[in-house]
Amino acid sequence: MALNVVMLGPPGAGKGTQAERFAREHGIPKISTGDILREAVQSGSELGRAVEAVMERGELVSDELITGIVRERLGRPDVAGGFVLDGFPRTVPQAEALDGIVAGRHPLIVIEMQVPDEELVRRVQARRVCRACGTNVSAFGSNPSAVVRCETCGGELVTRSDDTEAVVRERLRVYWRDTRPMIEYYGRRPTFRAIDGAQGPDEVWQALVGAVMAVAAEAGLSVPPGARP
Repeated sequence: MALNVVMLGPPGAGKGTQAERFAREHGIPKISTGDILREAVQSGSELGRAVEAVMERGELVSDELITGIVRERLGRPDVAGGFVLDGFPRTVPQAEALDGIVAGRHPLIVIEMQVPDEELVRRVQARRVCRACGTNVSAFGSNPSAVVRCETCGGELVTRSDDTEAVVRERLRVYWRDTRPMIEYYGRRPTFRAIDGAQGPDEVWQALVGAVMAVAAEAGLSVPPGARP
């Protein structure tokens, strides 16, 4: 069985961390919008050049362009056993395009990580970045003021300039405006699950794996041993 997973969640929900762990433990690629855009630019392909031109103008990549990049990425041999998508789709048109891309494959398992806005604001404000090496550090579950040195290089940890409450709340406003219709689009499907992302990372992991297993069982698909919590 191919595990084709889409991770949804607002900024600061931790979906990237969970997607990375899920992909690693199941031997499938994690595909994030940022990664494939950077890879496309570096490849020098026609699509990559188009993306680079848009980014150099400071514009947002269009649905058509990002969908083309995702289509190319999901056409590679390494996704035969499945994939984890993080950051795509973001809109209903992108979700509809993704349905066309994966038509004929195993169904999409869509997981939404739900976290209250106030908790998201707290988490993002608790993030730190190393002034020396740029490593991001989460102060999740601890006192942010107690985390002062980077474990990688020993550099000073500082607050990112864009991790202010006003910026975070604006990101959330845009997220809900653009993404809520897509969640409703997927929410009608039997392969959709919402999990509590406000728990600790290990508890969220258990919930994620349990949700994937439940969807697979209901769909009559065999679950590989690595998918068990």
